[in-house]
Amino acid sequence: MEIEKIIESAIKEDIGDGDHTSLATIPSDAKGYAMLFSKDNGILAGIEVAKTVLRLIDNDLSTEIFYKDGAEIKKGDKILKIFGKIRSILQAERLMLNFMQRMSGIATQTNKYAKIIADLPTKVLDTRKTTPNMRIFEKMAVEIGGGMNHRFGLYDMIMIKDNHVDFAGGIDNAIMRVNEYLASANKNLKIEIEVRNFKELEQVLNTGKIHRIMLDNFSVQDTKKAVEIIDKRYEIESSGGITLETIRDYALCGVDYVSVGALTHHIKSLDLSLIADF
Repeated sequence: MEIEKIIESAIKEDIGDGDHTSLATIPSDAKGYAMLFSKDNGILAGIEVAKTVLRLIDNDLSTEIFYKDGAEIKKGDKILKIFGKIRSILQAERLMLNFMQRMSGIATQTNKYAKIIADLPTKVLDTRKTTPNMRIFEKMAVEIGGGMNHRFGLYDMIMIKDNHVDFAGGIDNAIMRVNEYLASANKNLKIEIEVRNFKELEQVLNTGKIHRIMLDNFSVQDTKKAVEIIDKRYEIESSGGITLETIRDYALCGVDYVSVGALTHHIKSLDLSLIADF
């Protein structure tokens, strides 16, 4: 399982040939409790990941869970309690917190965007602006926070961006080559293309053979106009510098999706703390 492989690699990175501080200070048979607290308000994410960390560190560790992923938590809330060998708890502590704090920060950020347009059909999408080797966790956190995942990587959707268009020699060439490639490779992938202005939009509409159009850095006024021109022939995604202050204006234009890179690449981790519990 991909998640377990990444966590196992992270454990190896952190522990190396041993947690020598705990080995020196804690008797091998000592057992105890630890409590995970929230020091922030936000949306909790990463409980299932934390349970996997604990299991891979020491399968004999037991947990009592007080909040599930997606729960709204407040400063001072008790999130989970761990019992078992103290050495194992200490080995798991930082790794568990690193995953949960970042995931909860992303879920919290995503939830802020999602709430603003919750009454509208438009969905909030993430992007590929993720931490290397952390994408599966960060995209999981986006879903927990109420957003939707865009393509996971370069392999599961065609995304014709401005550089592809420019290097291919234009929109017609790029779309033609994509369709030829998919046919020859026997692949069934959705095709999205980015447009930077109304001239490019017209070219795309004349060419067709795509599924979604991304309006890149269009103003709200131009987005309204583009939505009218496209007239539901294709899915529409707004992208580029969209903030908490502007997302509702874009959603009200009638786009299907709004993608926000800041969901994963510009976030504040939620402050969590694990302390000994007696």
